[in-house]
Amino acid sequence: MASSRSRRVEYDRFIPFRSAMDMDYARFALTMPSRPQRDGSRESPSSVAYQKLLDECILKNRSRIFAFKSAPEAPVSMLPQFDEPIRPPKKQQRRIPREPERVLDAHGMLDEDGLNLLDWGSNNMLAIGLDDTVCLWDDANKSTKVLLQAVEDSGPITSISWSPDSTVLAVALGNSVLALVDPATGKDVNVTEEDENLTPVLSLAWRSNSILTVGRSDGTVVDYDFRKDDTSICFYNGHRRGVCSLKWSALSGRYLASGGHDKLVHIWDACMPVSQHHPRRHKRLHRISSHTSIVKALDWCPTRSNLLASGGGRNDHCIKFWNTVNGACLNSIDAGSEVCALLWDKNKSELLTSHGSPKNQLTLWNYPSMTRAAELSGHSSRVHFLAGSPLGGVVASAAADETLRFWNIFETPKTTKPELPFAQFSVIR
Repeated sequence: MASSRSRRVEYDRFIPFRSAMDMDYARFALTMPSRPQRDGSRESPSSVAYQKLLDECILKNRSRIFAFKSAPEAPVSMLPQFDEPIRPPKKQQRRIPREPERVLDAHGMLDEDGLNLLDWGSNNMLAIGLDDTVCLWDDANKSTKVLLQAVEDSGPITSISWSPDSTVLAVALGNSVLALVDPATGKDVNVTEEDENLTPVLSLAWRSNSILTVGRSDGTVVDYDFRKDDTSICFYNGHRRGVCSLKWSALSGRYLASGGHDKLVHIWDACMPVSQHHPRRHKRLHRISSHTSIVKALDWCPTRSNLLASGGGRNDHCIKFWNTVNGACLNSIDAGSEVCALLWDKNKSELLTSHGSPKNQLTLWNYPSMTRAAELSGHSSRVHFLAGSPLGGVVASAAADETLRFWNIFETPKTTKPELPFAQFSVIR
């Protein structure tokens, strides 16, 4: 019986497989010039590492030109791995229009510090006080109407404010009278009597749909509940001059910030009385005296319950941020000109401020870096008032140049479709 060795066929030459050969590498290997070291020194570690990486990734560690059999497939673990992280695509920067999308005449706009003559309600109606008249702009159908005309010797309008549900517009007149007006009919729901002992109202802020906080030109701040016979229910004593700004914290509804002509900012706790002997007087948490001019620009951050922003007037030019828990100043920025009003974006960490001379501009800031995201020009006089649309995106500005301008400056929130009931179940049993 013949052995296995005798059955093996012997060939007289080796014939390479052209299909298993890399002709490009063969040409490279044959034509690559040799590079001997000129001085006999060793190659640098970086050159050795580069050559090793080149052999592994590009040349596949091949050392011969001819291939006499097909090479087996390399396992996945032996394939070269590239550990470079996948970079996320760059987020497209939001484009902010530099021109207002609409400009309206506002004849009769008063150029006075400390008044509050612009407010945008949750019903998408913008109210503006023009001398002795209150006008409404319906943003839904782009129309205007006169809501209220003050009687002779009772004007001008000094402050206006929508209730949270926008069923009532509070209007303060120059003769110290305070009226609650139904926007649908234009009729007064409630009117306080004229009192010679009371000074004009400069600022208004609703704590709820029934409780209205009023700041007067003599420095008094009072809560009114118009459901009761004795409407004045609480007092805040601390300002020495006119209170031109009042803001309730939207997140907690407990804290009140007030700014005045006396250059002071006060933080109040509405749930803490001064003492048992004075249950109708609320406790002042902090007295802030860092500003050097009138403080009319105030606004609470909508996403951080203990963050308050304030802006100083003509001799101040500063935007300051406060931790209302301990009264500490977190940051102070010189804006370059008086800060007439400021407004937080409800959806992002952005702050909009309006200014006076020399530019009379609107400035959009990124918080907390306080870098300028945009600067919008168009007004020719001090921009006294800002009001944001309840739908987001658009901001209205009113200035002493008797114009009302609408800017598409904030990012419009994305609308999400409501989830259908039982959407998480594939089968309903």
